[in-house]
Amino acid sequence: MLPYVVQPGDTLLRIARAFNVNPESLLAANPGLDAAAPLLPGLLLSVPAQTAFIYRVQPGDTLLGIAGKFGLTLQALVQANRRQELKQLQPGQLLTVPRADNAPRIVDGRAEYGQRELTADTEALLKAYPFLQVEKIGESVMGQPLIAIRLGDGPVKVHVNAGMHANEWITTPLLMTFLEDAAKAAASGEKLCGADMRELLRQVTLWAVPLVNPDGAELAQEGLRPDHPRAAELLRWNRGSRRFRKWKANIRGVDLNDQFPAFWEEESARRDADGPGPRDYPGPSPFSEPEAAALAAFTAEQAFDLVVALHTQGQEIYWNYRGYEPPESERIARSLAKASGYKPVKLSGSDAGYKDWFILQYRKPGYTVEVGWGVNPLPLDAFPDLNDEVRALLVAALEEARSLVL
Repeated sequence: MLPYVVQPGDTLLRIARAFNVNPESLLAANPGLDAAAPLLPGLLLSVPAQTAFIYRVQPGDTLLGIAGKFGLTLQALVQANRRQELKQLQPGQLLTVPRADNAPRIVDGRAEYGQRELTADTEALLKAYPFLQVEKIGESVMGQPLIAIRLGDGPVKVHVNAGMHANEWITTPLLMTFLEDAAKAAASGEKLCGADMRELLRQVTLWAVPLVNPDGAELAQEGLRPDHPRAAELLRWNRGSRRFRKWKANIRGVDLNDQFPAFWEEESARRDADGPGPRDYPGPSPFSEPEAAALAAFTAEQAFDLVVALHTQGQEIYWNYRGYEPPESERIARSLAKASGYKPVKLSGSDAGYKDWFILQYRKPGYTVEVGWGVNPLPLDAFPDLNDEVRALLVAALEEARSLVL
């Protein structure tokens, strides 16, 4: 057994992911744990030493030297210790050393994925693939950075966003996994879903915003901390319940995908929400929330040719908006559907979403993709299948955008 002290933001799945053990063995080693209850920081856990062990840093040690001792890549060692300060190692510091044959990839979708994972993985991706570019496009209500990641340098511009709804956060690691796979394929000259990514990304630029709603995702994944500055309001808006797994809104109780000026008044009347809550409140006005305003400003600045908004669930692709969509929108939707196995749907009775606003404002193809099937939040054991579907769909979107403009 390895000792581990619970840190703020830890969950059962995050700890299991860090040590490359399954959650069931972690629960078995700590019979007092309640799988449904938040972990208290400071709690000492026993972790089964199945695929990792602990190394005490010695004077003169470097990360590269330690990785070399154990036959690891530097990336694998950094990934296994993503919560630690690694810029300057201190003698006596304890590091998790994964087994060489279980060295993880950069993006790992086996546990909750929020701002801390996004930040760590973005830094690791930039080191592995220096041709990526990262830009801060704004901040959330709580001051967390909203980042965009650029891949490719072609004249055709595609945008994909994810994590707009708090309990749909699984779309964030799905998008980040796609970025890693696409960057790796471009760097190595390999194909991805049959596409020559190196050539494709000479013609297309992809701008991804992986986590539009970091505050809400943190709430849905970790629950409400007693010291949260909005604790009293959030409890009231959640009808006194401390269970926030189904929370969809941002931290001010506003549904970010009802924030865009595309017949917003009609959507507001349809929702008939009496104020902030877990879902469906469009806010006091369009763009009242900094997350929606930042995404709209970024979209205007970049003048995208095609956009995709990843949500869950339903295995559907919404491609139209009140007849404002261009003629090619349905054809492209059918191409995305063929690649992913999803169903293209002509939607009515819905307004004020990001896709709606993009189509209305720019008369270009825009798509809302409802990933997977089930109840939000989707279970993490579905991640490999969802990843296959999303990867194929996004490659098809890049190919369609290229043929659309060039």
